[in-house]
Amino acid sequence: MRILAVDIGTGTQDILLFDTDSQPENCFKLVVPSPTMRVASEVKAATRRRIPLLLTGWTMGGGPCHWAVRDHAAAGYRVFATPDAARTFDDHLERVQEMGVQIVSEDEAGRLAGTYPDIYQIQLHDFSYEMIARAFSQFGLELRVDGVAVAVFDHGAAPADVSDRQFRFDYLDERIHAENRLSAFAFQADRVPAVMTRLRAVVSSAAATGMPDVPLMVMDTAPAAVLGALLDPCVGQRQPVLVANVGNFHTLAFRLGEGGIEGVFEHHTGLIDVHKLDRLLRALADSTLRHEDVFGDHGHGALVYNPHPMPLDFVGVTGPRRGMMAGSSLPVCFAVPYGDMMIAGCFGLVRAWADVYPQDREAILVSLSDTIQSAPWERL
Repeated sequence: MRILAVDIGTGTQDILLFDTDSQPENCFKLVVPSPTMRVASEVKAATRRRIPLLLTGWTMGGGPCHWAVRDHAAAGYRVFATPDAARTFDDHLERVQEMGVQIVSEDEAGRLAGTYPDIYQIQLHDFSYEMIARAFSQFGLELRVDGVAVAVFDHGAAPADVSDRQFRFDYLDERIHAENRLSAFAFQADRVPAVMTRLRAVVSSAAATGMPDVPLMVMDTAPAAVLGALLDPCVGQRQPVLVANVGNFHTLAFRLGEGGIEGVFEHHTGLIDVHKLDRLLRALADSTLRHEDVFGDHGHGALVYNPHPMPLDFVGVTGPRRGMMAGSSLPVCFAVPYGDMMIAGCFGLVRAWADVYPQDREAILVSLSDTIQSAPWERL
């Protein structure tokens, strides 16, 4: 079977065409600019041309595209956005309007070209099957798949009076209590929680961007990356273990033990350095890390479920900013599942698929067998 696994981050989107008939190392893959980087580039081009913008489509990841739209409006150029597209920048549309963005209905958007002949329209979406299929076709490969798995980072739609950082951590806590394994953060398309608006937007946009009628699974990026890191035998053979994903925007670390997830913290990568990250990992290992220690430092938070310390003799590390840990005082191992760190999240998606779609479990585990058979983490 073939699964198209797409891990969408801030800097890159990492793409793996997993095929159970091939060795994992021989599966085709791409690492290309992320959707938010692509949209930011288009917005900046419109700013240089001094023309108005129309944003349509679906909610997607912000960051670079958010800043580019903000700068376009601040330069005095018009920005129009449909409600779903505008929620890319904030779930509360009044805050988007404060950026200088005018919210318009779909019907109004369709009439804007008559008022602004030079208006530039950008359709927002995190995932486009058609774009990926086109890229593969340039190398003579027709993209025929049995399933699609997509990972994005989702804060969730927090109420106006609730911190989105706190809201996300309450969600993490809820998922871990519901099903204590990393694949608990993966969902079949029709089972995504209503509050996970970015995950749901991927589901909504998938068919509209050319995806065939095959199963779709969506997942949070950080658990996918950690699950993928466990497929490196150097990491996966250890129990208990700490695994940190140092992403471009967010750093998340899981403490994993015999009973499953024993603790987790998440911080903004731009607000930490190697010394702070070392302190956080030590505190997670010895069970002294408190939620307020991270949240009060403008991170997302921390959860510790096991009050007993664990030995800190090994830390698995993955993520595009993993180089930060090169100067760590901890015993660090840089995970390279199947020889490629950048595809860790994609392999995590594939491994999660085996739990979310049990009928495919045997075929996937056999394909990944060199690692899986020697690892204690099958249930994670």
